[in-house]
Amino acid sequence: MEKIYVTGGPPLRGSVELSGSKNSSLPALAGTLLASHGECILHNIPPLSDIYNMLDVLRELGAKVSFSNGTVVVNAQTLRTHVAPYKLVRKMRASYYVAGPLLARLGRMKVALPGGCAIGTRPVDFHNEAFRAMGATLVVEHGYTIARCDRLVGTSIYLDPRWCSVGATVNVMMAASLARGVTTIENAARDPEICDFADFLNKMGARIHGAGTATMTIEGVTALHGCEHTVIPDRIEAGTFLLAGAVTGGDVTVHPISPGDLTMFLNKLQEAGAEIKCLKDAIRVRCPRRPKAVDVITLPFPGFPTDLHPAFVVLQCLAEGRSLMEETIYDARFKYTDELTKMGADITVVDNHHAIIRGVERLTGASVESTDIRAGAALVLAGLAAQGETEVGGVQYIDRGYERIEEKLQQLGAQVVRLCDQPQPLRMVS
Repeated sequence: MEKIYVTGGPPLRGSVELSGSKNSSLPALAGTLLASHGECILHNIPPLSDIYNMLDVLRELGAKVSFSNGTVVVNAQTLRTHVAPYKLVRKMRASYYVAGPLLARLGRMKVALPGGCAIGTRPVDFHNEAFRAMGATLVVEHGYTIARCDRLVGTSIYLDPRWCSVGATVNVMMAASLARGVTTIENAARDPEICDFADFLNKMGARIHGAGTATMTIEGVTALHGCEHTVIPDRIEAGTFLLAGAVTGGDVTVHPISPGDLTMFLNKLQEAGAEIKCLKDAIRVRCPRRPKAVDVITLPFPGFPTDLHPAFVVLQCLAEGRSLMEETIYDARFKYTDELTKMGADITVVDNHHAIIRGVERLTGASVESTDIRAGAALVLAGLAAQGETEVGGVQYIDRGYERIEEKLQQLGAQVVRLCDQPQPLRMVS
């Protein structure tokens, strides 16, 4: 088992080149299944474990796949099965994205109910209800969703406004692209990754309008073809490294990134006392003094992103005063706070959605365990700001969402290393 060892202390300084967006790459990879002719060529795909898992799902379905130097080439002209097996789908929730293209293109699908990080209830009911509304017959049994249709039919889909579900929006976009007639999605997710995905599908021949707004319209076509597309940079990685600079009192620039993709996050970071400079395709953050307490509530885009909640709590732990973090998206996001408490943080979790953080002057190194992707990154950041050494386990979670996190931190001057934790041999007792 690998672990990341962090020695805290020095302020981080320098520039980080961001990887491609994981949350743009995964939908795009699933979308390649819609192409009945031609190849899809995707650039800027990050080499993450979740990406490799999705590529395995595509291969299992019969697509020909290659991945080299950030470029994925997928030929899905011939698919041999409509079944996405449990052994692969259980590894991450985004595997369920293949449900929409399989149903739309093949007229049937059998997809295992998804797994992934245990950060709370994330039902696929929204996806399945939309498929039914478009004319599919669907049952859930023995851990699988099984659906059939002659051809999906366009209709009006109303997603729950409390969720603005990214996953359901993605699946409906793919299903509707090959449906008969026009589909309207009300309360659609508006994330930058959704806009990027719509751009990709339109290059394939889809007719999607209104991406980035709450109402999206998709005119169905009879077939989609291959295309070439470059996914956007990862805004969650950008926020994570900006926070790494802030919690260490450093000076960090991330690029390339559109500052508009992180407006609410940057507003809160500035409210906490950070100095922020936004350029056309870069963001610089300096935090020369102790941060101030600031309250945060996570919300669907354009609100504060839930994926930056754990890392921002590290900043709140070091801030002067008392802060509140309110999590509205996931009901088990706060599991990681016990690990921060080991490091001297003063956090009181009130319920599944609220935590009160009383700032301390410093954290201390400890042995901690990642509970999910974003919690793992937060623990690494806490180690950077702590006195002494921090040992972070559960590195496999971090690798699902961050490319070479320790190497990028080293470039900023961090004392961080990844090592294989070798078990000690058993001693024979006479």
